[in-house]
Amino acid sequence: MAMTQSLVTNRKSFVLQIIPVMLCFFVMGFVDLVGTASNYVQKDLGLTDSQANLFPSLVFFWFLIFSVPTGMLMNKIGRKRTVLISLFFTAASLFIPAFGDSYAVMLISFSMLGIGNAIMQTSLNPLVTNLISGDKLASTLTFGQFVKAIASFLAPIIAAWGAMTTFPTFGLGWRALFVIYAVISFFSISLLAATPIDEERPDKASGVGECLKLLGRPFILLCFLGIMCHVGIDVGTNTTAPKIIMERLSLPLEEAGFATSIYFIFRTAGCFLGAFILRSMSPKFFFGLSVVMMLAGMAILCVCDTITALYIGIGLIGFGNSNIFSVIFAQALLSSPDEKNEVSGLMIMGLFGGTVFPLAMGYAADAVGQAGAVAVMTIGVVYLMYYTLKIKMSK
Repeated sequence: MAMTQSLVTNRKSFVLQIIPVMLCFFVMGFVDLVGTASNYVQKDLGLTDSQANLFPSLVFFWFLIFSVPTGMLMNKIGRKRTVLISLFFTAASLFIPAFGDSYAVMLISFSMLGIGNAIMQTSLNPLVTNLISGDKLASTLTFGQFVKAIASFLAPIIAAWGAMTTFPTFGLGWRALFVIYAVISFFSISLLAATPIDEERPDKASGVGECLKLLGRPFILLCFLGIMCHVGIDVGTNTTAPKIIMERLSLPLEEAGFATSIYFIFRTAGCFLGAFILRSMSPKFFFGLSVVMMLAGMAILCVCDTITALYIGIGLIGFGNSNIFSVIFAQALLSSPDEKNEVSGLMIMGLFGGTVFPLAMGYAADAVGQAGAVAVMTIGVVYLMYYTLKIKMSK
């Protein structure tokens, strides 16, 4: 009887701990509003594709700067406190657009959002290992990505509502999205701060040089490049999908923006299903299947010009890309169990791919149209196919 009560108590304690952590994953998803927001800013300010793509590129630039130092910061102050710092940066960044939507204001907002998200993604994933470990880690991280994706696909819907609604938004229009997400960020801060989480002892102190040396391990380098390709495809599709529809079907942004929601709806579904599939199917097989789906989606976006076909292509990419991050990240952590903070910093630094890909896609789109942007993303898919052949995972 006493053992049963102990199990119930432990389960209740786990639930009370995992809920605030999953809410942090929801806040992590706020970074994906950059694709939707950049399209609205492009429309409002009359920017070219290369100019507008600077916004998502700027957001993910900070992953290159802050990821490894954040891994070192976690060694000093702990993972939970580091996550709280990231939440403060995120909340502050989301309030800035309430004061205007000029080019300079949005650059400042997106910069702070990128800094906060870089710190959060570096510290939140290792924090999960204090609650979950072993073969359940990949599926738990995938469920976290499912929660994150909910915030991602809601962003274009809320922005469109703000742009078209007659409900008072105090002159914010589509920027009401930022204020709504800022309020949720502050709620997440309160909930996580009040939640006790027992953390494992900090990893040994390390410097930037020691962290970067881990890239000398072939498997860690493969994972790093895989993360770059994953996020490049993610941000690229998020930003480019509406532009493809506007280019080929001449629809206005408010209608074409639904393409971003299609992407995140399928990505959300993929994360949800992946949390269960990864418990029974070989991660390597599921990873390979996901890459094949993305390749098919890219082919559709290159050659098709009907709304149904384009939605199918976008959906395939969303579903296929939904579990790539979780599998790569979990394998990287498990390959170096004594250096989780440092490995986490390196993997999140790989989100710098969100800077590289949009910039290249913007120039390609200016030169030859949106098919050029799709071609750039396809390079990332081809690398992930190569990566599939290199990873070794068991059921």
